[in-house]
Amino acid sequence: MKYRLRRGKQFCLLAFTGAGMLFWTYQTILASIPDKLYVYSGESGGLGDALSQPLLTFSDTVETGNGGSYAIDVSFGHVLPLKTVKVETLDRQELCVSGEAVGIYMETDGVMIIDAGTLYDDTGLECSPAEHIVKPGDYIKEIDGESVSSKQELISRLSENHGEALTLSVLRNGEPLEYSLTPQLTEDGTYKLGIWVRDNLQGVGTLTFVTEDGCFGALGHGISDMDTGKMLDLSRGLLYKAHILDVSKGSVGNPGELKGSIYYNEENLLGAIEQNEPCGIFGHVDTSEESGPTVPVTLKQDIELGEASILCDIGDGVEEFGVEIQEISLNQKEVNKSFIIHVTDPKLLEATGGIVQGMSGAPILQNGSLVGAVTHVFVNDPTKGYGIFIENMLEHD
Repeated sequence: MKYRLRRGKQFCLLAFTGAGMLFWTYQTILASIPDKLYVYSGESGGLGDALSQPLLTFSDTVETGNGGSYAIDVSFGHVLPLKTVKVETLDRQELCVSGEAVGIYMETDGVMIIDAGTLYDDTGLECSPAEHIVKPGDYIKEIDGESVSSKQELISRLSENHGEALTLSVLRNGEPLEYSLTPQLTEDGTYKLGIWVRDNLQGVGTLTFVTEDGCFGALGHGISDMDTGKMLDLSRGLLYKAHILDVSKGSVGNPGELKGSIYYNEENLLGAIEQNEPCGIFGHVDTSEESGPTVPVTLKQDIELGEASILCDIGDGVEEFGVEIQEISLNQKEVNKSFIIHVTDPKLLEATGGIVQGMSGAPILQNGSLVGAVTHVFVNDPTKGYGIFIENMLEHD
């Protein structure tokens, strides 16, 4: 009897282990299958490579026409349905790649609240009139029904107030909301709400590409507020030439940085920033400013592991540096973490330690084509970082 019980327990253990392994295998394969693929009009090549997995089968490859979208059913061993992959067609495209360092100036759509703060009232007592009411990332759009678009306008409204309650119309996570705040008379004789706010942001990044009609893409990721971590709602933005003056070299646990100067004048103005999206910033530039080579675009299923290069400016103008593509995820969870690159170029490693802040948007080339852009650095290994597929940047709108 004991022997039978022992055998029964062993069988159950093996059954659970086997089921767990099958489930893990199923989930792994499912996660590796892209939800969507692009193919060039008139071609079907590349679908097989993109869907290549042991025991993975899919419906007949569709020969595409001059446009439209298609669906391919993917199964495990002709038995277990896994996913329907959407296939969209597009025309072949060439882009002017850049690598130029650019200065970014953005104004928020409304006055962004960073956090509630404490202040001292006219009697010297500490108070927090906005605590538990405002939240970091709220955007003040109106005060008592009148539009507010800058810190100066907010300060002006408070200077006219004498302690009466104000109704603030805000956007919180894209949803409209109203709440009441009463300005507090402070030690210096002024009325304050007890909030930290921001209405603009400046920084340095890298221009990725420019289309023949002057549309540009840069950074490969959206611009977020450093305090709240939330992506900025853009009112308007401008793109300027930037001059790299120095490099703070990266090390393990300490990402480096490109240090540059930005001259906010008409002479250095490149164009307007019109969109701040998870896959980058986008807008229009004067096409006469184009200086990089024009190259074709490579779709994600055609990217290969191995040698590649990036274009960036570390102080001596745009240069090409060697990297290696080490991992590719055709069905990435985060839009701007599509593949992993490793810096191999001795000059770049000596100058920067690898990938540094300000390098986001650096074009990644392979076999003479544009495959993506640098987006993030590994904090624990600055020689490595993430890239975004160029097709992700091109589909932003």
